[in-house]
Amino acid sequence: MISYLNDTVRIGYTENIGSFLGAGSDLSSNLRFSLFVVFVGLVLVGLLIHLLVSSKYSLLTLTGLTLTFSGGLSNFYDRSVNNGAVIDFLNVGIGSIRTGIFNIADMAIMLGIALIVYASFKGSGRIKHDF
Repeated sequence: MISYLNDTVRIGYTENIGSFLGAGSDLSSNLRFSLFVVFVGLVLVGLLIHLLVSSKYSLLTLTGLTLTFSGGLSNFYDRSVNNGAVIDFLNVGIGSIRTGIFNIADMAIMLGIALIVYASFKGSGRIKHDF
């Protein structure tokens, strides 16, 4: 890892064969493939169809869904070309308080989920029609 900004940001190459923070990395390769490639691929196709068909979401929710889809698609592509692994390279923190190692796609997914949750609490998840 190479350290930047007084060790607040670290950048280095890591192959993650699991999901979030390496969860599932101890599963068999067949089960990992089924979960992280086949299942995630089906979920992404379903989400894309839903995004293309549904027009009742607020801009905030639509942005969140699109970021989640885009990040998921990026990680899906990464797994497809890297023998089932996602390339993670970022780690942030102060002193011993640090995040796990992640990538830009993970940031898009987390931001997308945060926007969806915020929109649902704000009550602007769907556009309201007055007719």
